[in-house]
Amino acid sequence: MDDSAHIRVQLRSDPCYLAGVRQLVAGVCQRIGMGDTACSQVALAVDEALANVIRHGYGRAADRPIWLSLWPLEKGDGHGPGIRLEIEDEAKQIDVSELKGRALDDPKPGGLGVHIIREVMDEVVYDKRSPCGMRLTMVKYAPCDDPECGPGH
Repeated sequence: MDDSAHIRVQLRSDPCYLAGVRQLVAGVCQRIGMGDTACSQVALAVDEALANVIRHGYGRAADRPIWLSLWPLEKGDGHGPGIRLEIEDEAKQIDVSELKGRALDDPKPGGLGVHIIREVMDEVVYDKRSPCGMRLTMVKYAPCDDPECGPGH
């Protein structure tokens, strides 16, 4: 765990805290200069990731630990400001090569969290923690309309 995070929150795996975490994440994104769409996308990805930890990792147990860490990212290299987030847990480990949502043409509800996370975030990495649990690292950059961002904006 990286102690240099600008914000680090430990919460219980209780779904009642998801709305507050969404507000925190969206508020931080807004304060660092990301637009409304990017803020909403990051908050949605965090919500989906936490819901997956609660539902699948902890089997809906509401008293297990989850850690959320946030780092603001500077604009540059063709992108605007951004955010890096890590979600860590002590849930059962999974084979990350088998991590996928349900088929998109399957009409049943649910199972789209992994698709949503990968679609809205710029970088998504799942890792096993030692000795137990998982770590999800996500990065989102705002688009850049500022010439100071460099080429590719």
